[in-house]
Amino acid sequence: MTIVNNSNYKDKLIIFDTTLRDGEQSPGVTLTVNEKIEIAKQLSSLGVDILEAGFPVASQGDFDAVERIATEVGPLMVGREAIGKPMTIAGLARAVPADIKRCFDAIANAPNRRIHTFLATSDIHLQHKLKITREECITRAVAAVSFAKTLVDDVEFSPEDAGRSDQDFLCKVLSAVIEAGATTLNIPDTVGYNMPEEYGAMIKYLIANTKGSDKVIWSAHCHNDLGLATANTLSGIMNGIRQVEVTINGIGERAGNTAMEEVVMAVHTHPDFFPVYHTINTPQFFRISQMVSSLSGMAVQPNKAIVGANAFLHESGIHQDGVLKNKTTYEIISPETVGANTINLVLGKHSGRAAFRSRLQALGFDGLDDTEFQAAFNSFKTLADSKKRVTEQDLIALLSDQVSSASGEKPTYIIKSLQVVSGTTMASATVELQNTTTGEDIADAATGKAGPVEAVYKAIQRLVGKRIRLLKFDITAVGEGVDALGQVSVKIAEDSSASSDSEDAEEQGGLSKATYHGHGTDSDIIQAATKAYVNAINRLVANENERLLGERKVDV
Repeated sequence: MTIVNNSNYKDKLIIFDTTLRDGEQSPGVTLTVNEKIEIAKQLSSLGVDILEAGFPVASQGDFDAVERIATEVGPLMVGREAIGKPMTIAGLARAVPADIKRCFDAIANAPNRRIHTFLATSDIHLQHKLKITREECITRAVAAVSFAKTLVDDVEFSPEDAGRSDQDFLCKVLSAVIEAGATTLNIPDTVGYNMPEEYGAMIKYLIANTKGSDKVIWSAHCHNDLGLATANTLSGIMNGIRQVEVTINGIGERAGNTAMEEVVMAVHTHPDFFPVYHTINTPQFFRISQMVSSLSGMAVQPNKAIVGANAFLHESGIHQDGVLKNKTTYEIISPETVGANTINLVLGKHSGRAAFRSRLQALGFDGLDDTEFQAAFNSFKTLADSKKRVTEQDLIALLSDQVSSASGEKPTYIIKSLQVVSGTTMASATVELQNTTTGEDIADAATGKAGPVEAVYKAIQRLVGKRIRLLKFDITAVGEGVDALGQVSVKIAEDSSASSDSEDAEEQGGLSKATYHGHGTDSDIIQAATKAYVNAINRLVANENERLLGERKVDV
């Protein structure tokens, strides 16, 4: 466990992770319940203090994910002995009694639990979104916190769009919710509007002018619309913030949230500058970054600070010469500190189950049952037969597929066989799928002028009986060399204009606004592309089934 300068005169920096809530609001990101469970376990091992597991009232799927995380991950102590307590599980709720009760029901099984409720306070939101007065805003906020306090001891309140709110009015709201029982006050720069000096000054003013400010923890939640999320959060720390709300890789709505790894490593590299210390196990950063990237489909840009592929590469001759003589000439962080040095540790075809299981546990994939472990081991052996070096990057890619397919429910479609013939002017593909609902094996063939991927996708659309628009298609090589794995990420949406119930769908030019992400990994890029497409379609079908089930429940 890496702890920076845990001195008596310093405060602990509380790490509140919202990768599974605000991070999943990134356009095109959809995580299955099992994917969320695996990420949550790794966040616990990383040393995260509080995990915002989701927005339980948003959907039955969100509720189920939060409930399972509270039950299965909340009590875990693995890797947390240095911290001395399980991770707190939080759920988000609007300032509405039904939301708050639903949130409590989802987190009830967690040993440490928190309700996080929010209400907008800026005049822009009050007038145009909520259409309420400032007085009504205070009344609603107090009522929400008071009700949450009857359910749990730990209540967090966020004044949405605080960065554009009148600060004197904000002090009134915050004073009132403190009196109602709030234990943490989160000050969000919801639209990424503030400058660092401005945000820091606002935090200082609020703490100085809010009645009871010394009785609560002050928290920062910044967005990256102007590329200032990390700078604003650090400015907040210097002015009294002691909890930071962050995501892995900075994923989130629009331009994203504050990146956890950036804030933690800024504190880590400047122990004499910041008035706080952290308890994050920093050598796990690189691994969890790759896990979140792989499962979410949000690629990490190569020049991303801390966890990007180029973060520790030196191409300039002058830089290379300096690093060879003394690494500190051009490296302020050693690769070992964030785990970037271990990513090429090698397994081979002679490695056994014990070594494989040990490596999976080190990577955070320790929740597989015997059947899932055997499937993962078989995939590893197949890969090991085709390439000499199987690195941790390869394993993360393989296990991401494994976790995605083990979503808690049987996927509707399973790939049985694929045959592709490609030439200079035309490609053809024959695809066989199994429909697990009916048990039937179905096959069809199609041609594609644009190449084999088009042919495969046209055949699959016929088999599943849907018209699907491909919105994104990304290919990434995992590792180096001609035997590198290919990892394909797709984003799709159903062309609802072709559907009989299109009038009931949210549409934009016939295209459903709901998008679904899928990913697949294989040494054959066409196979990887097929896996990704079927993975996305299974998510689409599962969402449809969930919606229909909800409608039937309402009818009853």
